[in-house]
This record gives sequence, structure tokens and C-alpha cells, in this order.
Amino acid sequence: MTEYLFRRLWLLPLNFIMVTILVFVLIRLMPGDVLLVKAGEGLFAGQRELEDLRRQMGFDKPIYVQYGEFIWGVVRGDFGRSFWTDRPVSAMILERLPVTLELAFFAISVAVTIAIPVGIISAIRQDSALDYLLRGVAIAGISVPGFWLGTLVIAFPAIWWGFLPPLRFTPLLSDPIRNISQFILPALVLGTLLSTTTMRMTRSMMLEVLRQDYVRTARSKGLGEKVIIIRHALKNALLPVWTVIGLRIAFLIGGTVIIESIFALPGMGTLLLDAIKTRDWPVIQGINIVFTVWVLVINLIVDVGYGWIDPRIRFTKD
Repeated sequence: MTEYLFRRLWLLPLNFIMVTILVFVLIRLMPGDVLLVKAGEGLFAGQRELEDLRRQMGFDKPIYVQYGEFIWGVVRGDFGRSFWTDRPVSAMILERLPVTLELAFFAISVAVTIAIPVGIISAIRQDSALDYLLRGVAIAGISVPGFWLGTLVIAFPAIWWGFLPPLRFTPLLSDPIRNISQFILPALVLGTLLSTTTMRMTRSMMLEVLRQDYVRTARSKGLGEKVIIIRHALKNALLPVWTVIGLRIAFLIGGTVIIESIFALPGMGTLLLDAIKTRDWPVIQGINIVFTVWVLVINLIVDVGYGWIDPRIRFTKD
């Protein structure tokens, strides 16, 4: 295990550098920059002033020099300053990160709570009316876009009952009950969408495991169905499900962008959209660094978790 962790940790910096280069180059391919956006807002005037500011911000330097300065700042924990607000990017991210993490936590809790029990029930009741209903719901969940479902969740209660979710965000420490109530609808929407793939994987793996010889042997020995499902079938079916859950968690923090915008949650998703609109490159780069670290860490946890789920897995070379 130690040797495997050492090899994986060596790969993390390489993956990190590759992603940061890709992000750094792609955002500079966007048309315009923050100075042109500010000029459009009437914040300053004159071509000479525009060129002077462009030189002060380092836009005239070669891209490899800009990247070197950027990555050296990241190593020192400095993500730079926002071109739009002139605030430290790290401070802006730290303000928004708890909101995104709270939404991600509630969403994945909803997803796992729905997906695994529903997948087990669908497998046990294979080809029944309940199975067809649950599979249809799962397929619909995969097909429905998140922004469309989120919009319906806001629009229909407003039309039918005059109910709208609170538009002013309340921090957790200020009023925990009101804060959690603000996350119920977005967490249900996001968690339901995340649960569909996991539910289908759970069902498929449970069906495969329930046909194995050791399950039939357990039944022939008189073990109860509950014991067979939980102790024998589910544990052996969990490995691919764990992989899917890990992938969904890894990309969950990026998937909160649209949901945060719809439900007016001041998380990193809304910060990213605002930064894209204003071409605020340091903020975009900083947020993508956080997303990258999140994905790399979650993938590492998933890989290490294989050995905990299935003790037969070994991480050493033959």
C-alpha cells in the first residue's frame, strides 16, 4: 500500500501541471480581456490608458513568462489578484468555497441515499412493475438537464402555491436552520440527477452477483434473504458502484455551477460565471486549481478505497 501511494503521489504534480497549462492557455483564447470589458462599462477611456494598463498587468509578456509567474505564485499559495475587483483571489475563493462544499455534501448524501437502496430493490424485484418504474425514473433522470429540472422546481411551486426559495443567502453560523433549508431544493435536484447513474450501476452489479454460485450456496444453507443481500451480495457488488460514486463526487464540485446560479447560492460556481463574464483570468485560474485538486484527491481516495472494499485487491507489483 505504501509503495502504491508513493507512486500515485508522484503522479499528482504531473497531472496538476498538465491541467494548469491547459486552463492557462484556453482562457487566453477567449475573445477580449478584462480591460476591454471595463472599457465597455465606461470605467476608463482612451487607447493610451488601455495600453498602459495592459503593460502593467503583464498582458504584453510572452505566454510562457506569464505562466511561469502564475505557477510560481501558486507554489507560494498566491493565486494573484482579481483584475476586476483587485482583491486577492485566494480570499475570494475561501469566501465561496464553504457554500459549494456544503451543497456538494448534501447532494452526494441525497444521491447515495437514493441510489443504493433503489438499485437493490430494482435488482431484487427484477422485471416487476416496480423495477420498470424505477428504471424509467433513472433513465429520465439521466436524460433531463439539470438546469431544466432546477428551473421547474422553482417555477412550478411559485405558480401553484406562491412559494419561492429565499433569494438572500444566510451563512451557516448565522442561522443553521435557515441555511440548511436553503440547500434542500438544490441538493435534492443535484442529488437526484447524480443518483441515476449510481442506481443503474447498483442494479446491474446486484443482478450479476445474485446469480453467482456462492449466493445460491448461501440460500441453500438457509441464510435469510436480508443477510444474503447485505453481507454477501452488496459487498461484492459495491466495487464498481464505488468507482461510479467516486467519479460523480470528483465532478460534482464543477457541476454545482448551474445549480448555484439557478438557486442564487453564492458559491464558487457563481463566482466562476461572473469571472468568465468579466474575463477575470486570475479568478478563473484559481477556481480551476481548486477543482483540479479536488478531482485528483478524490480519485486517489477512490483508488485506495478499493483495498478496503475488497481485501483481495493488492497494490504491490507481482
